[in-house]
Amino acid sequence: MVTTTFDTLAFAKRLMEAGFTERQAEAQVTVLREIVESELATKRDLRELELRLTAEMVKANAEIKADILKWVAGMLVAQAALIAALVKLL
Repeated sequence: MVTTTFDTLAFAKRLMEAGFTERQAEAQVTVLREIVESELATKRDLRELELRLTAEMVKANAEIKADILKWVAGMLVAQAALIAALVKLL
């Protein structure tokens, strides 16, 4: 998280110089201060999240592939056993 400071008094003065009433300027300052003080994600935060999610997806993909291979191997063994049983019956 990035900590950002900004001069609320100077901002309010600039708004009033631009024609805002004192009440309007105070409302703008309050809203902007809440936005600045909230936890905003930086590009670095988003990149770290993307890397972590990518790693998790790769791990999950490998686990899924292993499960599929186990299932297919089991089915091949079952199929071979079924064919062997049918050949003995003939």
